[in-house]
Amino acid sequence: MHERLVSWNKKGFHNCSLRRRDFKLQPFTCGFKSDSKKKKISKAERLRLLQEEEERRLREEEEARLKFEKEQQERLEIERIEREKWFQLEEKHLERRNQELEELYLLEGCFSEAEKLKRDTRSLSQWKHYTECDGSPDPSVTQEMNTFISLWKEEATETFEAVMEKSKLVLSLIEKLKLILLEAPPCDLESKNIIQYQRSILQLQELLHLKFNVATEILLRQASTLADLDSGNMEKVIQDENVTLYLWANLKKNPKYKSIRFSDTQIGFEIPRILATSDIALRLLHTRYDHVTPLCPVLIPAEEPVPPEPEVVPEVMGNPEEAVDQKDLVDQEESKEGEGEPGSTQEEEVKEEPRSAEELRVGTSVTGLISFPSQYKTVVICLEAFLIENATEKPYILDDTEVDLWQFTTLGGVYHLDVLELPPLCKPVKGWMIVELLKEGLQKFAYPPETTEDMEAENVFPPIEVSLKIHDNVVFFEDPMVVRWDDEGKRWRSNGIANVYYRPEERIVTFNLEAFGPVTLIQDTHINMPYQSWELRPLDVNRVLLTVTTVFTELQIQIKENLCMLASIKLKTQEHISALEGKWMAPIPFIIALKKAGLNVFPTGHSHFYVITNNKVKEQLTEEPATPDWVLLMFSGDRAQSLKISEESEVFSESVKEETQFHSTLYHMVKEFASEEAMERTRGAACQFVDSVCYMLLSTRVLSYS
Repeated sequence: MHERLVSWNKKGFHNCSLRRRDFKLQPFTCGFKSDSKKKKISKAERLRLLQEEEERRLREEEEARLKFEKEQQERLEIERIEREKWFQLEEKHLERRNQELEELYLLEGCFSEAEKLKRDTRSLSQWKHYTECDGSPDPSVTQEMNTFISLWKEEATETFEAVMEKSKLVLSLIEKLKLILLEAPPCDLESKNIIQYQRSILQLQELLHLKFNVATEILLRQASTLADLDSGNMEKVIQDENVTLYLWANLKKNPKYKSIRFSDTQIGFEIPRILATSDIALRLLHTRYDHVTPLCPVLIPAEEPVPPEPEVVPEVMGNPEEAVDQKDLVDQEESKEGEGEPGSTQEEEVKEEPRSAEELRVGTSVTGLISFPSQYKTVVICLEAFLIENATEKPYILDDTEVDLWQFTTLGGVYHLDVLELPPLCKPVKGWMIVELLKEGLQKFAYPPETTEDMEAENVFPPIEVSLKIHDNVVFFEDPMVVRWDDEGKRWRSNGIANVYYRPEERIVTFNLEAFGPVTLIQDTHINMPYQSWELRPLDVNRVLLTVTTVFTELQIQIKENLCMLASIKLKTQEHISALEGKWMAPIPFIIALKKAGLNVFPTGHSHFYVITNNKVKEQLTEEPATPDWVLLMFSGDRAQSLKISEESEVFSESVKEETQFHSTLYHMVKEFASEEAMERTRGAACQFVDSVCYMLLSTRVLSYS
């Protein structure tokens, strides 16, 4: 191996030499050599360099100061110009404010005109009912309702099919009474009338359930003639659009017959040995309606109605969602019995028609709107404020097992699960059917018994396995929760139920139940809130499409005149065809129907406790739907303005967009850039159409819950 040494001389040449090393590799080295040392800087030169550095620093600071002062002056100038422009806009706004508000009052006259049409429609409907003479009572006339209830009580031998047919009329009367209480403002109904309507609803509900019990007893007496040839036990299924009865009578008392399924379905029970060997009957009565949950609360006025005055309107307002205890309801009704003759106000009750839900919340009468048009502004402000008013306190819940009915909604009706004592059966004797009638009527079998000496009662009386079918018209976006009715506490509870299993493909829910009684399925009321987006798109003259998109679904609601319709429903996780699609209804019945179907996009005054809401809202409006340029508008309640910022701006600013003005309302703000044809269509919109669109927007509260 060789090693090469390299060195540099002053002239840049290098000297090389080779050395031989036996089998050893030497490292390569390279270096530079200089004959002179580095030249030192003198003191004077060093001072000169320091002086130049200081001068450069001062010069840069001066330039920065001048630049800052210039920017500051420019900013102040811009602020001055903006301030002057703001003052000018405010002056112009104040100059035309009265004119714009006067124009707004004229436009808002469509609401009072819509109320006149509603009033005429209700009067025509009542007159039509009077002229038809079909035998059904007028729910607003107390005497007719009392007569109907009394006569039906006397009919004691109705079959189950007859009771189901009569239930259609009863359910219709209950719905009409509920609409009267929901739509009528407190000023139009005296407190004793409201209490009487509530009492009529309770009497109809209790009587209907009593009739089903009596018809069940009559059916069970015939169990021996209806027995199945294979099992020897009776099995009966009767259904219509409102009620389905599943009835099984244990005639053979075979201890091996523990699995009960109705009509080749998966609906049924798994019963223990003690029930399989007892004289019992199992009944599953599925009602599509809910007559177990307490009645919808109604505001009861404390004073007699007086002519509406501006200062009186806030006083008569009240929360229609404040609960009215049923016991207090009866006590108040009894206290009113001595205050005048019962039939003294019946003519007035016929004349006073149900009002809209808007007026219920405002607390003023239609007569007041017509007689005092100058006060309509106060009425509209109170209406809008009350519909979006939030409760200040969260409802008090006693314990963890109690169901919060502000947070959850019962869906699919109620399943009445009962184990009954088998009544005496009919016996044929010489061509006659003889049966023993029990004075106490249909009796429930105590399971499990209230007291037992058996220390292993859980093994003797185990929970009952129940399988239920969910109605096809009800939508559950998540697995349903099963709750039971606590008859002592008069509330729904979640305890006493275990091993809940849901099969969404078959819509079957299976669970274990410790004690028999009414059960129902619940879903989070706010499962579709907050909304992901919403859109209000015109379709034609006096017709719009309201689209609300949530995490699970997209609802399209058409609105025309005084009617609403579910145009389509798109579920993101399942296929569903709603029976409501294509059916036109008035806004209030339409909202009730959507809630019953599980399509709840209507917040309440307590919803802000369970959903995060928006305190500040931006609204996007365009002249052309296909145009990607959005106009951001801000409305503070007193003033509307176009914003300079865009939707993608990182920082919010109230700076006004160039060449725009302040306006008193969003209507006049849009009028500034909308075409004359568009504004002409707006002014020419039908009053009922405007009223319906306004009511749906206030009911969905899309601005706060999006």
